[in-house]
Amino acid sequence: MNSNSSIQAEERLLRVSPSPHIHTPVTMNRIMCDVVIALLPAVAAAGIIFGLRALLLIAVTVLAAVLAEAAVQKIRKQPVTTNDFTAIITGILLAFNLPATFPLWKAALAAVFAIVVAKQLFGGLGRNFINPALAGRAFLMASWPGDLSKLPWPFGVMPAETSGAADVISAATPLSGGPVPSLFDMFIGNMPGMLGEVSALALLIGAAFLLWRGVISLRIPLGMILSFVVFTSIFGLAEGNFDPTTLPQQVLSGGLILGAFFMATDYSTSPMSNKGQYIYAIGAGLLTALIRHFGGMPEGVSYSILLMNVATPLIDKYVVNKPFGGETR
Repeated sequence: MNSNSSIQAEERLLRVSPSPHIHTPVTMNRIMCDVVIALLPAVAAAGIIFGLRALLLIAVTVLAAVLAEAAVQKIRKQPVTTNDFTAIITGILLAFNLPATFPLWKAALAAVFAIVVAKQLFGGLGRNFINPALAGRAFLMASWPGDLSKLPWPFGVMPAETSGAADVISAATPLSGGPVPSLFDMFIGNMPGMLGEVSALALLIGAAFLLWRGVISLRIPLGMILSFVVFTSIFGLAEGNFDPTTLPQQVLSGGLILGAFFMATDYSTSPMSNKGQYIYAIGAGLLTALIRHFGGMPEGVSYSILLMNVATPLIDKYVVNKPFGGETR
């Protein structure tokens, strides 16, 4: 009896199995649920700033994303995984990249494109090589750029010379040559813009929650924002028109905070190693600064993250973590 027990113990000790070898109680569903919770302050801010039309737009993109995922998985005779929250997150993030005035049917079409083309056609969760929500926005930017440029004033904060509902009055953002609000107004969201990018306060509350829960680290968001500031300063100095007082406005304008904390940190489309994540973040910050400074568009966060998503496999190939217990060469 003792001999058999000893043999069985040795067999268990010498058994080789696929990774992961260390298990934790943290599940993908719990992580994705945390992300949804972290997005709720920005959802509430969008409703407060832009009215019920903003909440309707978010509901439409979420519903379209969930139904598209369920339909594709049913057609392919796969288990339906809409309860993993990933389609919900895609729908919310897509809506966050749209103005409150955006046509609902076009937003629903973009959600279907994001799920079907950018996610499911590549194998589903964990196999997509680009962020689905940003792919949906790029699809809309290529198809209906005019609708994306119609940015409404915050609900009830229209200029005195205008009248009517907030969803029919559009304005230019600070990045596109519009009036520059105070830093406080930019921080709380009292300015025109996309649904999820105007309130830095709401986004940072959600980001703090993700950091506290250990869902994300500061490597990518901080690296992206700091590199953007550095390269923006370098480009301004090279042209002789650098004004350091505009840097806070540059950070708070557009989708930099939204992209850095909630989209560039996507597990499936960002590098696995710490060093690779720094390279990825610096690249995203550099591309954002290049597009904003020299490009034909006032905003460049979406395209910079998509381009670095494409570069992620190459980064992972050449930046490999040393195996545990391995030799340093």
